[in-house]
Amino acid sequence: MRRRSLLLAAASLAGCGFELRRAPELHFRTVQLIGFKPGSPLAEELRRNIAASTTTRVVEAASQAQVVLEALTDAREKSVVASTAAGQVREVQLRTRLNFRLRTPSGRELISPTELLLSRDMSYNESAALAKEQEEAFLYRAMQSDIVAQVMRRLAAVPAV
Repeated sequence: MRRRSLLLAAASLAGCGFELRRAPELHFRTVQLIGFKPGSPLAEELRRNIAASTTTRVVEAASQAQVVLEALTDAREKSVVASTAAGQVREVQLRTRLNFRLRTPSGRELISPTELLLSRDMSYNESAALAKEQEEAFLYRAMQSDIVAQVMRRLAAVPAV
């Protein structure tokens, strides 16, 4: 009886279209990343994700690139959302913004300027400042990963050049 239920479970997973997540397949061989701040964590994660794709690699020279991913804006923002009557901060909003476009080295636009904006609200307490600092860093990393995943899906949707 147990074997039958295991076989039934395996057959249902195979027939449902379940597939492990993998790096998107990009339709160009080389890409150049420009416009990012030096040492940008977003650019580094994007570089790692593109390298995970078996079809594409990141190059530094525009002469070697089939496409150019240009960051128009790469910013992290933090603003106070709520405070007490005494002026103590109680809630902040964290935002990560990437405005980018994809073009060929000759200037033909493949993805027009696109803005990706993610925000997260975070409570704040002065007595737990160190923990809140770590939570903020974690939230920024999570938003960065979400933005990179969205960019990768958009890059995968670009037809072959």
